[in-house]
Amino acid sequence: MARITGLGGIFYKVADPDKTREWYQQTLGIGGEWGAMFPFKKDDPEGFTLFSPFKADTDYFGPSGKEFMVNLRVDDLDGVVADLEGKGIEILGRQDEDYGRFAWIMDPDGVKVELWQQLGSAPE
Repeated sequence: MARITGLGGIFYKVADPDKTREWYQQTLGIGGEWGAMFPFKKDDPEGFTLFSPFKADTDYFGPSGKEFMVNLRVDDLDGVVADLEGKGIEILGRQDEDYGRFAWIMDPDGVKVELWQQLGSAPE
């Protein structure tokens, strides 16, 4: 049976795509002509991508007023946060859970970006 194998990308509208791509390249070190590309890691069988709807009245995406949030996987949350703070990027908050560690920032278009370091195996 044919099936969906994963998330192919996130596409959204911004006023100045070149400016946004440049911010992601300079701030997070990700980007390219079409945006950031993340090859699947064959050496990480426990890794996963989550596609998850939230209730319309959630405040989890705040302080952004957007109807979506971007979650980016990181391999060393403390290192990424230290790098961002060195660039003057405000860290909106941090949280540790048994399944992962999180930090949040805002991009120049007002999109909340969740940084996530996975801990342990994918949930059942």
